[in-house]
Amino acid sequence: MKFGFFDDANKEYVITSPKTPYPWINYLGTQDFFSLISNTAGGYSFFKDARLRRITRYRYNNVPVDMGGRYFYIKENDTIWNPGWSPVKTTLDSYECRHGMGYTKITGKKNDLKAEVTFFVPQNYTGEVQSVTLTNEGSAPKTFKLFSFLEWCLWDAQDDTTNFQRNFNTGRVELEGSTIYHRTEYNERRNHYAFYTVNTDIDGYDTDRESFIGLYNGFGDPQVVEAGKASNSVADGWSPIASHYKEITLGAGESTNLIFILGYAENPVDKKFEADGQTLNKEVAHKMIEQYNTPEKVEAGLAELKAAWDKLLGIYTVDTPDEKVNRMVNIWNQYQCMVTFNLSRSASYFESGIGRGMGFRDSNQDLLGFVHQIPDRARERLIDLAATQLEDGGCYHQYQPLTKKGNSDLGGNFSDDPLWMILSVAAYIKETGDWSILDEKVPYDNDESKAKPMLDHLMVSFYHIVENVGPHGLPLAMRADWNDCINLSCYSEQSGESFQTYTSPKFAAEGGYSKTAESVMVATLFTYTGPAFVDILKHKGMDEEAAKAQAEIDKMKDIVMEHAFDGDWFLRAYDNEG
Repeated sequence: MKFGFFDDANKEYVITSPKTPYPWINYLGTQDFFSLISNTAGGYSFFKDARLRRITRYRYNNVPVDMGGRYFYIKENDTIWNPGWSPVKTTLDSYECRHGMGYTKITGKKNDLKAEVTFFVPQNYTGEVQSVTLTNEGSAPKTFKLFSFLEWCLWDAQDDTTNFQRNFNTGRVELEGSTIYHRTEYNERRNHYAFYTVNTDIDGYDTDRESFIGLYNGFGDPQVVEAGKASNSVADGWSPIASHYKEITLGAGESTNLIFILGYAENPVDKKFEADGQTLNKEVAHKMIEQYNTPEKVEAGLAELKAAWDKLLGIYTVDTPDEKVNRMVNIWNQYQCMVTFNLSRSASYFESGIGRGMGFRDSNQDLLGFVHQIPDRARERLIDLAATQLEDGGCYHQYQPLTKKGNSDLGGNFSDDPLWMILSVAAYIKETGDWSILDEKVPYDNDESKAKPMLDHLMVSFYHIVENVGPHGLPLAMRADWNDCINLSCYSEQSGESFQTYTSPKFAAEGGYSKTAESVMVATLFTYTGPAFVDILKHKGMDEEAAKAQAEIDKMKDIVMEHAFDGDWFLRAYDNEG
Protein backbone atom coordinates (compact mmCIF):
# COMPACT_ATOMS: atom_id res chain seq x y z
CA MET A 1 0.00 0.00 0.00
CA LYS A 2 1.27 3.47 -0.86
CA PHE A 3 1.08 6.17 1.80
CA GLY A 4 2.70 9.12 0.03
CA PHE A 5 5.27 10.39 -2.43
CA PHE A 6 8.34 12.64 -2.75
CA ASP A 7 7.88 16.19 -3.98
CA ASP A 8 11.46 16.95 -5.01
CA ALA A 9 10.77 20.48 -6.25
CA ASN A 10 9.60 21.54 -2.79
CA LYS A 11 11.94 19.20 -0.87
CA GLU A 12 8.94 17.60 0.84
CA TYR A 13 7.59 14.16 1.51
CA VAL A 14 3.83 14.16 1.04
CA ILE A 15 1.77 11.74 3.15
CA THR A 16 -1.69 11.07 1.80
CA SER A 17 -3.11 8.78 4.49
CA PRO A 18 -2.98 9.44 8.23
CA LYS A 19 -2.96 5.70 8.93
CA THR A 20 0.72 5.13 8.22
CA PRO A 21 2.26 1.83 9.43
CA TYR A 22 3.83 3.78 12.30
CA PRO A 23 3.87 7.53 12.93
CA TRP A 24 6.10 9.18 10.33
CA ILE A 25 8.16 11.84 12.03
CA ASN A 26 9.73 15.18 11.21
CA TYR A 27 12.25 17.02 13.38
CA LEU A 28 11.88 20.78 13.67
CA GLY A 29 14.59 23.17 14.85
CA THR A 30 18.28 23.63 14.07
CA GLN A 31 19.67 25.49 17.08
CA ASP A 32 18.38 25.38 20.67
CA PHE A 33 14.64 24.67 20.41
CA PHE A 34 13.45 21.38 18.93
CA SER A 35 10.13 19.73 18.16
CA LEU A 36 9.34 16.20 17.09
CA ILE A 37 6.11 16.02 15.11
CA SER A 38 4.29 13.10 13.54
CA ASN A 39 2.09 13.16 10.46
CA THR A 40 -0.92 13.50 12.79
CA ALA A 41 0.64 16.30 14.92
CA GLY A 42 1.75 14.06 17.76
CA GLY A 43 5.04 14.57 19.53
CA TYR A 44 6.81 16.93 21.90
CA SER A 45 9.11 19.94 22.19
CA PHE A 46 12.16 20.76 24.27
CA PHE A 47 14.88 23.37 24.77
CA LYS A 48 18.40 21.98 24.19
CA ASP A 49 17.90 18.91 26.37
CA ALA A 50 15.08 16.40 25.82
CA ARG A 51 15.21 15.25 29.42
CA LEU A 52 16.20 18.26 31.52
CA ARG A 53 14.25 20.94 29.65
CA ARG A 54 11.22 19.13 28.23
CA ILE A 55 8.43 21.58 27.44
CA THR A 56 5.52 19.33 26.48
CA ARG A 57 4.63 15.83 27.58
CA TYR A 58 4.81 12.69 25.51
CA ARG A 59 3.97 9.16 26.62
CA TYR A 60 6.35 6.52 25.36
CA ASN A 61 5.15 3.04 24.43
CA ASN A 62 1.58 4.25 24.68
CA VAL A 63 -1.58 2.44 23.60
CA PRO A 64 -2.89 3.54 21.21
CA VAL A 65 0.37 4.67 19.66
CA ASP A 66 1.27 8.34 19.17
CA MET A 67 -0.92 9.89 21.84
CA GLY A 68 -0.04 13.38 23.01
CA GLY A 69 0.93 16.31 20.84
CA ARG A 70 -0.18 19.73 19.74
CA TYR A 71 -3.79 19.30 18.73
CA PHE A 72 -6.51 21.45 17.23
CA TYR A 73 -10.09 20.31 17.73
CA ILE A 74 -12.85 21.63 15.48
CA LYS A 75 -16.50 21.27 16.51
CA GLU A 76 -19.14 22.11 13.92
CA ASN A 77 -22.61 21.23 15.14
CA ASP A 78 -22.28 17.60 16.31
CA THR A 79 -19.14 16.82 14.30
CA ILE A 80 -15.74 16.96 16.04
CA TRP A 81 -12.53 16.46 14.07
CA ASN A 82 -8.81 17.25 13.88
CA PRO A 83 -6.92 18.56 10.83
CA GLY A 84 -4.43 15.71 11.31
CA TRP A 85 -7.18 13.06 11.88
CA SER A 86 -5.83 12.04 15.30
CA PRO A 87 -6.72 11.90 18.14
CA VAL A 88 -10.49 12.11 17.48
CA LYS A 89 -10.05 10.00 14.30
CA THR A 90 -13.16 11.28 12.59
CA THR A 91 -13.00 10.25 8.93
CA LEU A 92 -11.87 13.25 6.90
CA ASP A 93 -13.01 14.21 3.43
CA SER A 94 -9.36 14.85 2.57
CA TYR A 95 -6.02 14.70 4.38
CA GLU A 96 -2.45 15.61 3.54
CA CYS A 97 0.77 16.00 5.53
CA ARG A 98 3.86 17.59 4.00
CA HIS A 99 7.10 16.99 5.90
CA GLY A 100 9.58 19.58 4.62
CA MET A 101 12.97 20.87 5.63
CA GLY A 102 12.37 21.93 9.22
CA TYR A 103 8.62 22.38 8.84
CA THR A 104 5.47 20.28 8.60
CA LYS A 105 2.18 21.27 6.98
CA ILE A 106 -0.94 19.27 7.81
CA THR A 107 -4.20 19.86 5.95
CA GLY A 108 -7.56 18.30 6.70
CA LYS A 109 -11.01 18.92 5.31
CA LYS A 110 -14.45 18.03 6.65
CA ASN A 111 -17.87 19.16 5.44
CA ASP A 112 -16.46 21.94 3.22
CA LEU A 113 -14.32 23.35 6.05
CA LYS A 114 -10.58 23.17 5.34
CA ALA A 115 -7.95 23.52 8.08
CA GLU A 116 -4.31 23.95 7.10
CA VAL A 117 -1.72 24.04 9.90
CA THR A 118 1.94 24.83 9.32
CA PHE A 119 4.37 23.99 12.14
CA PHE A 120 7.96 25.26 12.21
CA VAL A 121 10.72 26.49 14.50
CA PRO A 122 12.10 29.76 13.10
CA GLN A 123 15.79 30.54 12.94
CA ASN A 124 17.25 32.10 16.08
CA TYR A 125 14.02 31.52 17.97
CA THR A 126 13.16 29.41 21.00
CA GLY A 127 9.65 28.47 20.03
CA GLU A 128 7.36 26.64 17.64
CA VAL A 129 5.08 28.67 15.37
CA GLN A 130 1.76 27.10 14.36
CA SER A 131 -0.04 28.95 11.58
CA VAL A 132 -3.68 27.83 11.26
CA THR A 133 -5.65 28.81 8.16
CA LEU A 134 -9.36 27.97 8.16
CA THR A 135 -11.34 28.22 4.92
CA ASN A 136 -15.05 27.81 4.31
CA GLU A 137 -15.18 26.12 0.92
CA GLY A 138 -18.96 25.76 1.04
CA SER A 139 -21.70 27.97 -0.39
CA ALA A 140 -23.21 29.05 2.94
CA PRO A 141 -21.82 30.67 6.12
CA LYS A 142 -20.32 28.39 8.76
CA THR A 143 -20.08 28.81 12.50
CA PHE A 144 -17.82 26.44 14.38
CA LYS A 145 -15.63 26.20 17.45
CA LEU A 146 -11.85 25.79 17.61
CA PHE A 147 -9.93 24.42 20.60
CA SER A 148 -6.15 24.28 20.82
CA PHE A 149 -4.44 21.82 23.15
CA LEU A 150 -1.04 20.85 24.50
CA GLU A 151 0.11 19.41 27.82
CA TRP A 152 2.99 20.87 29.80
CA CYS A 153 5.80 18.65 31.00
CA LEU A 154 7.17 19.66 34.41
CA TRP A 155 10.60 20.28 32.88
CA ASP A 156 12.59 17.16 33.86
CA ALA A 157 10.95 14.51 31.69
CA GLN A 158 12.17 11.60 33.78
CA ASP A 159 11.07 13.11 37.07
CA ASP A 160 7.81 14.14 35.42
CA THR A 161 6.92 10.49 34.76
CA THR A 162 7.78 9.16 38.22
CA ASN A 163 7.68 11.72 41.03
CA PHE A 164 3.92 12.03 41.36
CA GLN A 165 4.03 12.82 45.07
CA ARG A 166 5.64 16.14 44.25
CA ASN A 167 4.47 16.78 40.70
CA PHE A 168 0.77 16.56 41.49
CA ASN A 169 1.30 19.52 43.81
CA THR A 170 3.62 21.81 41.86
CA GLY A 171 1.93 22.56 38.51
CA ARG A 172 1.35 26.28 38.12
CA VAL A 173 0.15 28.58 35.35
CA GLU A 174 -0.45 32.29 34.82
CA LEU A 175 -2.85 33.93 32.39
CA GLU A 176 -2.55 37.16 30.44
CA GLY A 177 -5.01 37.89 27.64
CA SER A 178 -4.70 35.13 25.05
CA THR A 179 -1.44 33.79 26.51
CA ILE A 180 -1.13 30.88 28.93
CA TYR A 181 2.14 30.78 30.85
CA HIS A 182 3.63 27.64 32.37
CA ARG A 183 5.62 28.58 35.47
CA THR A 184 5.91 25.38 37.51
CA GLU A 185 8.74 25.74 40.07
CA TYR A 186 9.45 29.26 38.79
CA ASN A 187 8.98 30.78 42.25
CA GLU A 188 11.21 28.23 43.91
CA ARG A 189 14.17 27.17 41.79
CA ARG A 190 13.80 27.92 38.09
CA ASN A 191 14.36 31.01 36.00
CA HIS A 192 12.68 29.69 32.85
CA TYR A 193 9.07 29.43 31.77
CA ALA A 194 7.05 28.45 28.74
CA PHE A 195 4.00 29.95 27.09
CA TYR A 196 1.31 29.16 24.53
CA THR A 197 -0.44 32.05 22.84
CA VAL A 198 -2.65 32.97 19.90
CA ASN A 199 -2.76 36.30 18.05
CA THR A 200 -6.46 37.01 18.61
CA ASP A 201 -8.95 37.49 21.40
CA ILE A 202 -10.29 34.21 22.71
CA ASP A 203 -13.67 33.17 24.09
CA GLY A 204 -12.31 30.91 26.80
CA TYR A 205 -9.42 28.76 27.95
CA ASP A 206 -8.44 25.74 30.00
CA THR A 207 -5.23 25.03 31.89
CA ASP A 208 -6.20 21.95 33.92
CA ARG A 209 -6.06 18.59 32.14
CA GLU A 210 -8.80 16.88 34.10
CA SER A 211 -11.16 19.81 33.52
CA PHE A 212 -10.45 19.78 29.78
CA ILE A 213 -10.32 16.05 29.02
CA GLY A 214 -12.34 14.59 31.87
CA LEU A 215 -11.24 12.01 34.38
CA TYR A 216 -12.43 9.03 32.35
CA ASN A 217 -11.89 10.46 28.87
CA GLY A 218 -8.89 10.50 26.55
CA PHE A 219 -7.36 12.80 23.97
CA GLY A 220 -9.93 11.55 21.48
CA ASP A 221 -13.00 12.65 23.44
CA PRO A 222 -12.20 15.64 25.65
CA GLN A 223 -15.28 16.67 27.60
CA VAL A 224 -14.80 20.40 27.04
CA VAL A 225 -14.80 19.94 23.26
CA GLU A 226 -17.83 17.67 23.41
CA ALA A 227 -19.63 20.29 25.51
CA GLY A 228 -18.64 22.96 22.98
CA LYS A 229 -17.39 25.48 25.52
CA ALA A 230 -14.26 26.04 27.59
CA SER A 231 -14.47 25.67 31.36
CA ASN A 232 -11.93 28.45 32.07
CA SER A 233 -10.06 26.15 34.46
CA VAL A 234 -6.90 27.33 36.20
CA ALA A 235 -4.47 24.58 37.16
CA ASP A 236 -3.30 24.48 40.76
CA GLY A 237 -1.09 21.44 40.93
CA TRP A 238 -2.08 18.25 39.10
CA SER A 239 -1.46 18.28 35.33
CA PRO A 240 -1.29 21.74 33.71
CA ILE A 241 -2.21 22.13 30.05
CA ALA A 242 -2.83 25.01 27.66
CA SER A 243 -5.99 25.25 25.58
CA HIS A 244 -7.54 28.22 23.78
CA TYR A 245 -11.22 28.30 22.80
CA LYS A 246 -12.60 30.47 20.03
CA GLU A 247 -15.93 30.60 18.19
CA ILE A 248 -15.52 31.45 14.50
CA THR A 249 -17.94 32.37 11.73
CA LEU A 250 -16.84 32.33 8.09
CA GLY A 251 -18.85 33.39 5.07
CA ALA A 252 -18.89 31.29 1.91
CA GLY A 253 -15.34 31.23 0.48
CA GLU A 254 -13.96 33.18 3.43
CA SER A 255 -10.68 32.36 5.21
CA THR A 256 -9.15 33.36 8.51
CA ASN A 257 -5.64 32.87 9.87
CA LEU A 258 -4.72 32.30 13.50
CA ILE A 259 -1.12 32.14 14.72
CA PHE A 260 -0.32 30.07 17.77
CA ILE A 261 3.13 30.18 19.37
CA LEU A 262 4.62 27.69 21.82
CA GLY A 263 7.60 29.45 23.36
CA TYR A 264 10.40 29.02 25.90
CA ALA A 265 12.02 31.94 27.74
CA GLU A 266 14.58 32.58 30.46
CA ASN A 267 15.04 35.52 32.83
CA PRO A 268 18.08 36.63 34.82
CA VAL A 269 17.66 35.56 38.44
CA ASP A 270 17.40 39.18 39.58
CA LYS A 271 14.71 39.94 36.98
CA LYS A 272 12.37 36.98 37.43
CA PHE A 273 9.43 39.02 38.68
CA GLU A 274 7.73 42.33 38.16
CA ALA A 275 7.72 44.95 40.89
CA ASP A 276 5.20 43.07 43.04
CA GLY A 277 7.68 40.22 43.47
CA GLN A 278 5.14 37.59 42.33
CA THR A 279 4.02 38.32 38.77
CA LEU A 280 6.10 36.68 36.09
CA ASN A 281 8.39 39.03 34.16
CA LYS A 282 7.03 38.44 30.65
CA GLU A 283 9.25 40.82 28.71
CA VAL A 284 11.02 38.05 26.77
CA ALA A 285 7.72 36.37 25.88
CA HIS A 286 6.21 39.64 24.71
CA LYS A 287 9.14 40.19 22.33
CA MET A 288 8.87 36.64 21.03
CA ILE A 289 5.13 37.01 20.43
CA GLU A 290 5.69 40.28 18.60
CA GLN A 291 8.11 38.57 16.20
CA TYR A 292 5.44 36.27 14.70
CA ASN A 293 2.04 37.80 15.40
CA THR A 294 0.99 38.42 11.78
CA PRO A 295 0.72 36.20 8.68
CA GLU A 296 3.31 38.36 6.94
CA LYS A 297 5.86 37.79 9.72
CA VAL A 298 5.15 34.07 9.69
CA GLU A 299 5.66 33.88 5.93
CA ALA A 300 8.94 35.77 6.25
CA GLY A 301 10.11 33.45 9.02
CA LEU A 302 9.23 30.36 6.99
CA ALA A 303 10.99 31.79 3.94
CA GLU A 304 14.10 32.46 6.04
CA LEU A 305 14.04 28.87 7.30
CA LYS A 306 13.69 27.45 3.80
CA ALA A 307 16.54 29.67 2.56
CA ALA A 308 18.77 28.44 5.37
CA TRP A 309 18.09 24.83 4.40
CA ASP A 310 18.61 25.57 0.69
CA LYS A 311 22.02 27.03 1.58
CA LEU A 312 22.99 24.01 3.69
CA LEU A 313 21.86 21.49 1.09
CA GLY A 314 23.48 23.48 -1.73
CA ILE A 315 27.00 23.12 -0.36
CA TYR A 316 27.27 19.63 -1.81
CA THR A 317 25.11 18.35 -4.67
CA VAL A 318 25.27 15.63 -7.28
CA ASP A 319 23.65 15.26 -10.68
CA THR A 320 23.31 11.66 -11.78
CA PRO A 321 21.05 9.90 -14.29
CA ASP A 322 19.13 8.36 -11.35
CA GLU A 323 16.60 10.76 -9.81
CA LYS A 324 16.42 8.59 -6.69
CA VAL A 325 20.15 8.97 -6.08
CA ASN A 326 19.88 12.72 -6.59
CA ARG A 327 16.92 12.90 -4.23
CA MET A 328 18.59 11.01 -1.42
CA VAL A 329 22.04 12.60 -1.71
CA ASN A 330 20.93 16.17 -2.35
CA ILE A 331 17.98 16.30 0.05
CA TRP A 332 17.13 13.55 2.47
CA ASN A 333 20.50 12.08 3.43
CA GLN A 334 21.92 15.51 4.16
CA TYR A 335 18.76 16.52 6.00
CA GLN A 336 19.03 13.38 8.12
CA CYS A 337 22.69 14.13 8.85
CA MET A 338 21.74 17.57 10.14
CA VAL A 339 18.97 16.12 12.28
CA THR A 340 21.40 13.66 13.83
CA PHE A 341 23.81 16.51 14.53
CA ASN A 342 21.09 18.41 16.32
CA LEU A 343 19.80 15.52 18.41
CA SER A 344 22.35 12.66 18.22
CA ARG A 345 19.71 10.22 19.44
CA SER A 346 19.23 12.25 22.61
CA ALA A 347 15.60 12.48 21.52
CA SER A 348 13.54 10.15 19.38
CA TYR A 349 9.92 9.23 19.19
CA PHE A 350 9.67 5.95 21.03
CA GLU A 351 12.73 4.82 22.96
CA SER A 352 14.81 7.89 23.81
CA GLY A 353 14.45 11.39 25.13
CA ILE A 354 14.68 10.74 28.85
CA GLY A 355 17.78 8.86 29.92
CA ARG A 356 20.59 8.68 27.46
CA GLY A 357 21.53 12.21 26.41
CA MET A 358 23.95 12.74 23.51
CA GLY A 359 25.90 9.66 22.49
CA PHE A 360 29.71 9.96 22.45
CA ARG A 361 30.10 7.39 19.70
CA ASP A 362 26.96 8.58 17.91
CA SER A 363 27.96 12.22 17.87
CA ASN A 364 31.43 11.50 16.51
CA GLN A 365 29.98 9.28 13.81
CA ASP A 366 27.35 11.86 12.90
CA LEU A 367 29.99 14.52 12.37
CA LEU A 368 31.30 12.63 9.35
CA GLY A 369 28.04 13.40 7.55
CA PHE A 370 27.57 17.10 8.32
CA VAL A 371 31.02 18.64 8.80
CA HIS A 372 30.93 20.09 5.27
CA GLN A 373 27.68 21.91 6.08
CA ILE A 374 28.45 23.52 9.45
CA PRO A 375 32.20 23.26 10.17
CA ASP A 376 32.13 25.88 12.96
CA ARG A 377 29.48 23.98 14.90
CA ALA A 378 31.26 20.71 14.17
CA ARG A 379 34.35 22.15 15.88
CA GLU A 380 32.26 23.14 18.88
CA ARG A 381 30.74 19.65 19.05
CA LEU A 382 34.20 18.02 18.99
CA ILE A 383 35.32 20.16 21.91
CA ASP A 384 32.16 19.34 23.86
CA LEU A 385 32.77 15.64 23.28
CA ALA A 386 36.44 15.73 24.20
CA ALA A 387 35.60 17.57 27.42
CA THR A 388 33.64 14.52 28.61
CA GLN A 389 36.62 12.23 28.07
CA LEU A 390 38.58 10.84 31.00
CA GLU A 391 42.32 11.21 31.48
CA ASP A 392 43.02 7.56 30.69
CA GLY A 393 41.33 7.92 27.29
CA GLY A 394 38.06 6.33 28.35
CA CYS A 395 34.82 8.17 27.81
CA TYR A 396 31.37 8.62 29.22
CA HIS A 397 29.17 6.92 26.68
CA GLN A 398 26.59 9.73 26.88
CA TYR A 399 26.37 13.31 28.09
CA GLN A 400 23.44 15.62 28.74
CA PRO A 401 23.36 18.42 26.13
CA LEU A 402 22.21 21.06 28.62
CA THR A 403 25.02 20.45 31.11
CA LYS A 404 27.58 19.08 28.62
CA LYS A 405 28.73 16.75 31.37
CA GLY A 406 29.25 13.04 31.10
CA ASN A 407 26.32 10.95 32.23
CA SER A 408 27.90 8.83 34.95
CA ASP A 409 24.57 7.20 35.73
CA LEU A 410 24.74 5.47 32.35
CA GLY A 411 28.40 4.59 32.54
CA GLY A 412 31.26 4.41 30.12
CA ASN A 413 34.33 2.33 29.23
CA PHE A 414 32.93 1.33 25.87
CA SER A 415 36.07 0.16 24.16
CA ASP A 416 35.39 1.74 20.77
CA ASP A 417 34.38 5.24 21.92
CA PRO A 418 37.84 6.89 21.89
CA LEU A 419 38.60 5.76 18.35
CA TRP A 420 35.62 7.58 16.89
CA MET A 421 37.00 10.89 18.12
CA ILE A 422 40.23 10.31 16.20
CA LEU A 423 38.19 9.67 13.07
CA SER A 424 35.92 12.70 13.53
CA VAL A 425 38.73 15.15 14.32
CA ALA A 426 40.58 13.91 11.23
CA ALA A 427 37.44 14.39 9.13
CA TYR A 428 37.07 17.94 10.46
CA ILE A 429 40.67 18.80 9.57
CA LYS A 430 40.36 17.26 6.09
CA GLU A 431 37.24 19.33 5.39
CA THR A 432 38.41 22.65 6.87
CA GLY A 433 42.20 22.62 6.95
CA ASP A 434 41.90 23.91 10.50
CA TRP A 435 44.88 22.32 12.23
CA SER A 436 44.53 24.76 15.13
CA ILE A 437 41.94 22.50 16.73
CA LEU A 438 44.80 20.23 17.78
CA ASP A 439 46.18 23.02 19.97
CA GLU A 440 42.81 23.90 21.53
CA LYS A 441 42.93 23.38 25.30
CA VAL A 442 40.13 20.99 26.30
CA PRO A 443 39.45 19.75 29.84
CA TYR A 444 39.16 16.14 30.89
CA ASP A 445 35.94 15.20 32.68
CA ASN A 446 34.85 18.86 32.37
CA ASP A 447 37.56 19.86 34.87
CA GLU A 448 39.35 22.96 33.57
CA SER A 449 42.33 22.26 35.81
CA LYS A 450 42.94 19.15 33.71
CA ALA A 451 42.76 20.89 30.34
CA LYS A 452 45.24 19.77 27.69
CA PRO A 453 45.49 20.27 23.92
CA MET A 454 43.10 18.31 21.75
CA LEU A 455 46.10 16.40 20.38
CA ASP A 456 46.63 14.99 23.86
CA HIS A 457 43.03 13.74 23.81
CA LEU A 458 43.74 11.93 20.54
CA MET A 459 46.92 10.48 21.98
CA VAL A 460 45.19 8.97 25.02
CA SER A 461 42.37 7.78 22.77
CA PHE A 462 44.80 5.82 20.63
CA TYR A 463 46.76 4.34 23.53
CA HIS A 464 43.62 3.52 25.48
CA ILE A 465 43.28 0.68 22.96
CA VAL A 466 46.95 -0.26 22.94
CA GLU A 467 47.11 -0.47 26.73
CA ASN A 468 43.93 -2.52 27.15
CA VAL A 469 44.31 -5.78 25.27
CA GLY A 470 43.44 -9.36 26.13
CA PRO A 471 45.21 -12.72 25.95
CA HIS A 472 45.43 -12.71 22.15
CA GLY A 473 46.51 -9.09 21.96
CA LEU A 474 43.13 -7.96 20.66
CA PRO A 475 41.42 -4.97 22.32
CA LEU A 476 39.42 -5.75 25.44
CA ALA A 477 35.68 -5.54 24.92
CA MET A 478 35.50 -3.75 28.29
CA ARG A 479 31.92 -2.84 29.24
CA ALA A 480 30.79 -3.01 25.61
CA ASP A 481 32.11 -2.43 22.13
CA TRP A 482 30.57 -1.13 18.93
CA ASN A 483 28.00 -3.96 19.28
CA ASP A 484 27.06 -2.66 22.68
CA CYS A 485 24.09 -4.97 23.12
CA ILE A 486 26.35 -7.97 23.59
CA ASN A 487 28.02 -6.92 26.86
CA LEU A 488 30.51 -9.72 26.40
CA SER A 489 32.51 -8.98 29.49
CA CYS A 490 30.12 -7.40 31.97
CA TYR A 491 28.03 -9.46 34.32
CA SER A 492 25.34 -8.49 36.76
CA GLU A 493 23.75 -10.88 39.18
CA GLN A 494 20.48 -9.11 39.93
CA SER A 495 17.78 -7.89 37.58
CA GLY A 496 17.66 -4.16 37.16
CA GLU A 497 21.41 -3.67 37.36
CA SER A 498 23.06 -1.76 34.52
CA PHE A 499 25.70 -3.64 32.57
CA GLN A 500 27.33 -0.30 31.87
CA THR A 501 27.83 0.69 35.50
CA TYR A 502 27.59 -2.44 37.64
CA THR A 503 30.80 -3.86 39.04
CA SER A 504 30.49 -7.57 39.65
CA PRO A 505 32.56 -9.00 42.52
CA LYS A 506 33.90 -11.38 39.88
CA PHE A 507 35.63 -8.46 38.13
CA ALA A 508 35.93 -5.95 40.96
CA ALA A 509 39.70 -6.11 40.97
CA GLU A 510 39.82 -5.66 37.21
CA GLY A 511 37.93 -2.37 37.00
CA GLY A 512 34.53 -3.97 36.66
CA TYR A 513 34.96 -5.84 33.40
CA SER A 514 36.70 -8.97 32.16
CA LYS A 515 40.34 -8.90 31.11
CA THR A 516 39.69 -11.87 28.84
CA ALA A 517 36.83 -10.89 26.52
CA GLU A 518 38.19 -9.29 23.34
CA SER A 519 36.62 -7.29 20.54
CA VAL A 520 37.45 -8.04 16.92
CA MET A 521 35.44 -5.06 15.72
CA VAL A 522 37.46 -2.64 17.84
CA ALA A 523 40.63 -4.20 16.46
CA THR A 524 39.53 -3.51 12.89
CA LEU A 525 38.36 -0.03 13.83
CA PHE A 526 41.77 0.61 15.37
CA THR A 527 43.53 -0.34 12.16
CA TYR A 528 41.12 1.81 10.15
CA THR A 529 41.36 4.98 12.24
CA GLY A 530 45.00 4.61 13.21
CA PRO A 531 46.50 5.89 9.93
CA ALA A 532 44.65 9.20 10.35
CA PHE A 533 46.28 9.58 13.78
CA VAL A 534 49.69 8.81 12.24
CA ASP A 535 49.15 11.48 9.57
CA ILE A 536 48.24 14.01 12.25
CA LEU A 537 51.44 13.25 14.18
CA LYS A 538 53.53 13.58 11.02
CA HIS A 539 51.96 16.94 10.23
CA LYS A 540 52.90 18.11 13.73
CA GLY A 541 56.50 17.02 13.10
CA MET A 542 56.23 14.21 15.65
CA ASP A 543 57.89 11.60 13.44
CA GLU A 544 59.08 9.41 16.29
CA GLU A 545 55.58 9.24 17.79
CA ALA A 546 54.16 8.58 14.32
CA ALA A 547 56.48 5.62 13.80
CA LYS A 548 55.59 4.25 17.23
CA ALA A 549 51.87 4.50 16.45
CA GLN A 550 52.31 2.90 13.03
CA ALA A 551 54.10 -0.03 14.66
CA GLU A 552 51.09 -0.59 16.93
CA ILE A 553 48.75 -0.54 13.92
CA ASP A 554 50.88 -3.06 12.02
CA LYS A 555 51.06 -5.27 15.10
CA MET A 556 47.27 -5.23 15.48
CA LYS A 557 46.79 -6.16 11.82
CA ASP A 558 49.01 -9.20 12.32
CA ILE A 559 47.09 -10.23 15.45
CA VAL A 560 43.75 -9.96 13.67
CA MET A 561 45.00 -12.09 10.78
CA GLU A 562 46.36 -14.71 13.17
CA HIS A 563 43.60 -14.92 15.76
CA ALA A 564 40.42 -13.50 14.22
CA PHE A 565 40.35 -14.27 10.49
CA ASP A 566 40.49 -17.62 8.70
CA GLY A 567 40.71 -16.23 5.18
CA ASP A 568 36.94 -16.21 4.65
CA TRP A 569 35.33 -15.28 7.95
CA PHE A 570 36.07 -13.04 10.91
CA LEU A 571 35.43 -14.22 14.44
CA ARG A 572 32.58 -12.41 16.15
CA ALA A 573 34.59 -11.86 19.34
CA TYR A 574 36.24 -13.73 22.20
CA ASP A 575 34.02 -14.00 25.25
CA ASN A 576 35.05 -14.23 28.88
CA GLU A 577 35.65 -17.96 28.57
CA GLY A 578 38.09 -17.36 25.73
